[in-house]
Amino acid sequence: MAEKTIAPTDRQLASARAFVAAHGKSAKAVVENIGRIGARVVLVGADGALGDVVVPSPATGDALVEAVESLEAAEWDPATVNAVKIGSAHRRKMAGR
Repeated sequence: MAEKTIAPTDRQLASARAFVAAHGKSAKAVVENIGRIGARVVLVGADGALGDVVVPSPATGDALVEAVESLEAAEWDPATVNAVKIGSAHRRKMAGR
């Protein structure tokens, strides 16, 4: 039995659109399955900024990417990885400092 795709909410769409508007057109999105909780749509802005939106499933993540203008589906290939610019404040936060 095929799983029904849950459409992204207005809030999820607004969050992704706001990220694209703030961080440059042609942002990339990588949909990552995070288990029972759903999926994480990792956003990479044209300026290298990172963001994310959590959705109920990878299919919902794919639907979100399709619905947001200037958001391109991507994988963690060298071009996407190299586009990310992580600043020192973000590195400290990730290290728990």
